[in-house]
Amino acid sequence: MNSRIADREGYAALFLRLRGEGISNAELLNAVEQTPRALFVPPQFQDDSHSSRLLPLDCGAFMEGFDFAVRLLHSLNVRPGQRVLEVGTGSGFTAGVMGRIAERVLTIDRYRTLVTGAQKNLEKASIRNVVVRQADGSIGPAGEGTFDRILITAAFSSLPRVFSDHLVSGGTMVVPIMMSETQCRIVRLSRTGSRFDREDLFEAPYLPIVPQVASFL
Repeated sequence: MNSRIADREGYAALFLRLRGEGISNAELLNAVEQTPRALFVPPQFQDDSHSSRLLPLDCGAFMEGFDFAVRLLHSLNVRPGQRVLEVGTGSGFTAGVMGRIAERVLTIDRYRTLVTGAQKNLEKASIRNVVVRQADGSIGPAGEGTFDRILITAAFSSLPRVFSDHLVSGGTMVVPIMMSETQCRIVRLSRTGSRFDREDLFEAPYLPIVPQVASFL
C-alpha cells in the first residue's frame, strides 16, 4: 500500500477512536496530522506507526502508543503562544506535536542518544521551535524560567515540587505518579496563584524517573 494512503487511513482510524473517547480538539488533531508519526518511529516498527502499542526505543525507552500520546496531549491542552516544558523526550513526537501549537517547546532527556535522534526526527518534520537538550529531568530546568504547560513522561513517587515552581499561575502540569510499586497514574495539576488543584486522570505505562544525566548512552 502507498505510504501516503496508509498514513491517511491510519489517521482516520485514530480520529474515530479518539472521538469515541470524546477527544475532538480540532487544533490538537490538526497538529497531530501535520506531524507525520512515521518520521519518529524506528524503521523496524514502521508498520506500527499508527498503532496503540508501545514501541521500543534505544536506551530502554519506549514510544507511547498513538492513542495514548494524543490522549496525554489532550489532557495538557496546549494553546498558541505558550511556552512548554517536556521532561522525557523519547522519539520527539509529542514535542513535535506541541511545537505545531505552542510558541516554544523545551524538551529534555537524560540520554544523549535519544536527544540526538529526536533532533534529527524534528528536523525531518521541519519543526524548528522545539529545543532538545540533554539534562537531568529529576531536578528541574535550571535557568529556564517559567512555563505555561509542563508534560512529564517519567513517574515520580509524589508530586514534584521542583517542577510546580516553574509553572505560571493559570498553568497546567501533567505528570505520572506511582500510586504503588506496580500502578502508575497520570495526574493533572492546575495552578491558580499559590493554589494547585489536582485531578487523577488515567492509568499510565511509565516507569520511575532515573536521576542524573547518562554518561555513555
